[in-house]
Amino acid sequence: MQNKGLIKFFAILFALVSIYQLSFTVVTNNIESKAKAASGGDSKKELAYLDSIGREKVFLGHTFNEVREKQINKGLDLEGGINVTLQISVKDVLKGLANNSKNPVFNQALSEATKNREGNQDYLDAFFIAFDKVSNGTTKLSSPEIFANRNLTEITSKMTDAQVKPIIKQKVKESVESAFNVLRERIDKFGVTQPNIQKIGESGRILVELPGAKDVDRITKLLQSTAQLEFWQTYKMEEIGSFLLAANDALKKTEKPVAVKEAPKTSQIDSLLTGSTAKDTTTAAAAANNPLLGLVKGGGQQGGPVLAYFSPKDTAKVNSYLKREDIRALLPAEQRFARFAWGKVNPKTPDVVELFALKTTRDGVPPVGGGVVTNAKDDFNQLGKPCVTIQFNAAGARKWEDFTGEVAKTVGFIAIVLDNTVHSAPRVEKPIPGGSCEISGSFEISETKDLANILRAGKLPASAEIVQKEVVGPSLGQQAIDNGIMSSLVGLALVCLWMVFYYGRAGWYANVALIVNLLFLFGILASLGAVLTLPGIAGIVLTMGTAVDANIIIYERAKEELRHGKSLADSVVASYSWHGAMRSIIDANVTHILTGLILFIFGTGPIKGFATTLLIGIFTSLFTAIFIARIFIDRDIAAGRSLMFATNITKNWFTNFHYDFLKAKKWTYMISSLVVIVSCVSFFVNGLDQGVDFVGGRTFQVKFEKPVVPSEISEELSKEFGVNVEVKEFGNSSQMRIITKYKVLEDGVGVDKEVNEKLYNGLKKHYTASNISYEDFINTAEGKTLGVVSSSKVSATVSDDIKTNSFWAVIGAMLVVGLYLAVSFRKWQYSLGAIAAVAHDVIFVLGTYSLLYKYMPFHMEMDQHFIAAILTVIGYSMNDTVIVFDRIREFIAGNTKGDFNKIVNDSVNTTLSRTINTSLTMIIVLLIMFIFGGESIRGFIFAMLIGIAVGTYSSLFLATPVLVDSMPKSDKDEVERLHEEANA
Repeated sequence: MQNKGLIKFFAILFALVSIYQLSFTVVTNNIESKAKAASGGDSKKELAYLDSIGREKVFLGHTFNEVREKQINKGLDLEGGINVTLQISVKDVLKGLANNSKNPVFNQALSEATKNREGNQDYLDAFFIAFDKVSNGTTKLSSPEIFANRNLTEITSKMTDAQVKPIIKQKVKESVESAFNVLRERIDKFGVTQPNIQKIGESGRILVELPGAKDVDRITKLLQSTAQLEFWQTYKMEEIGSFLLAANDALKKTEKPVAVKEAPKTSQIDSLLTGSTAKDTTTAAAAANNPLLGLVKGGGQQGGPVLAYFSPKDTAKVNSYLKREDIRALLPAEQRFARFAWGKVNPKTPDVVELFALKTTRDGVPPVGGGVVTNAKDDFNQLGKPCVTIQFNAAGARKWEDFTGEVAKTVGFIAIVLDNTVHSAPRVEKPIPGGSCEISGSFEISETKDLANILRAGKLPASAEIVQKEVVGPSLGQQAIDNGIMSSLVGLALVCLWMVFYYGRAGWYANVALIVNLLFLFGILASLGAVLTLPGIAGIVLTMGTAVDANIIIYERAKEELRHGKSLADSVVASYSWHGAMRSIIDANVTHILTGLILFIFGTGPIKGFATTLLIGIFTSLFTAIFIARIFIDRDIAAGRSLMFATNITKNWFTNFHYDFLKAKKWTYMISSLVVIVSCVSFFVNGLDQGVDFVGGRTFQVKFEKPVVPSEISEELSKEFGVNVEVKEFGNSSQMRIITKYKVLEDGVGVDKEVNEKLYNGLKKHYTASNISYEDFINTAEGKTLGVVSSSKVSATVSDDIKTNSFWAVIGAMLVVGLYLAVSFRKWQYSLGAIAAVAHDVIFVLGTYSLLYKYMPFHMEMDQHFIAAILTVIGYSMNDTVIVFDRIREFIAGNTKGDFNKIVNDSVNTTLSRTINTSLTMIIVLLIMFIFGGESIRGFIFAMLIGIAVGTYSSLFLATPVLVDSMPKSDKDEVERLHEEANA
């Protein structure tokens, strides 16, 4: 091996970097464990502890918040929490842009787009198609009745539809961006660690993940509520200062003082978690002796809108003080409707937040609301400094001039308030006429962009409906972690034992490469900030099975070379060469990479996590198998040690096979044809158990006090809901999987709550011992063992998209890999054989699920996880077939004696050792995951288990005969002629 020193250097460097990246995860887990122990299981106290150390340096000069950001994040199925996909109503946006036009063509086009939108098609594209069809050239998008209105000054009545469409697309995109910013602001207030929010392409959908969130109904309501943009005049500091003093004095009488004690000596982390340092105790005492003013971190300026500065962690306590009736009674009569609001936390000064007092009225209606804002954009003023310009509609312009005129009388301030958070409070010195204004100050460009987005969000006419939701309880998440760790360790141990048993000392080298591979894999996941999910763990465990495949191919080739009389050194060089094992390894892994990429592109959520770990695992496996194991092998050669690539027991296993695979093709064709026919009949008779991912609906995993009968629960809930409710046993007889399509076509907070209440009312009689309340039944909580432990919702719109994506993912994977094989092998017959085998495998797995889903004790639903399994089967089947085809190509180009069929049979027989070993390690790993991996992925693993078994069969008994039968006779005769000449 050339450049051994360089390979060692990079391997060590990569290992050190991986250890460094993983250290952040270890430190975070350690601190969070201490926080959990210190809080006694109280999640609010635990969160407060973690917040208190957020900006403290805890590891290598990094603060806890920085350390936590660098860890491997756990998905909801491992962490527990809420995952929501929101759909911004593009239909509502279009109505708003058209000023709620009554034009019949416009409204009919909206209706047609809603009704005829195809799976995975953007609503806006569907609208344009419908409009062209309905208008038939009689009405233009630029009609004054539609988009050429005051709200859209960019559009004139002379424009063509082709000119208008890009403008509308941009406006819709801005609306989604505005909604995204509003949601991001709200999520920051939920008090969960590491929330995640991201836009899903250009679909108008927004993914929100809230790990650890528990109050399902509250969060659903907050996410879907309309953005409230308001403009209020603020009180100045001196106008409200006397009230704060009076409030502080009143609170002294009701709040118990804290005695100051000397802090015991503790470690930095422990002291931060328990708040036992002298500094913290003194601060707490000062705050209690001056309950309100003791929390002040800084006072506002005379004549300014800021009353005082407080620490973000103290805002809840200040709010509780200022909301008390006895405290509000201290406000003067003219200030009795004052509303206190917090400013937006500034990233430059994250330790403090501003407190404002707004001049509100009895009815709470702002002088100017966000609905009158027609546009807002970031700009630069005459001095070249960043600013924000706002435009109002006609009614808004009048209100704005009157309002700014009133505020200017006292040179006051106007607070720009979104969802009760003050984003800016500019000074007003004179009335602002003309329907537009400019907000300037000490802004940075990024700040003006954010403020402009917030202002545009205030006029957003679109609703945000939850189209997909998943809730996982923390206890279920911990169970998933335990199952994942158990299956990983057992699978790793068995694979390692088999490699040592079969390959002896070379097996130990493969195991070292496997361990290094896992280190690299986790290190890359940590450095990418990837989210680890249960399917992701499945991908890692699967990687362990495929990781040894390259070593197996190399070792089997080395054994062949040794049998041909070559020395150990020459055998190793030959096995690692392009014409040895490398060509087969590269071809096989490229097919795997292609299917993994398709899975990554078309998958969402946990499936994308599975694809990520699978793809990373393929690359790290190749590196470690080819280079790490080689280092140890070369060291043995240099030291003159014998290396057999086998043990005394296994050295003659799977050798001297002379099975006639092509002779058996009549039987295999007949068996495979029968399988396809039976499967297709079953599709029409039994169908497939399509999960809510494919048909829409709601799924609940419910834990009961004692065993229940699924049919009885189904009957009770069907009566409660008024529609059929499907109930299946899930894991054991005291845990059920409940599926309902009740009001799946309807959206809104009210519908979600109605479904939850009906579920509770229908099942509460089964909780007589615990007398469980609605909140305890629905919401997730630490250590929860009864009620809803997880739930999910998929709307019909999303299910159509998932179904479309799944179809194209499977078809795309087969076509792309087939195309690669045609290019690589330069004969279309190889592609035909591989695609025939893969199609057979897919139909076989689908047929098995169709025939057995009613009888198996675990769920066998067609969902995204199942599609991931199908794509993995495609990848493996292609991988296996490529190894066989590579050997056939090699033998055809060689000088083996015999006719064409014998040449092919001999080549296939030489691959049996590799095929059986790889399939066996894969099946061992999957069986372990099937047994220990947990109920939620058992169906997913079962599909892969069947697929690996049938994929091995099809590679040998189907792909090869199809290749041979489709090969022209002239090509076969030419191969036989060349071989006869070579052996003459």
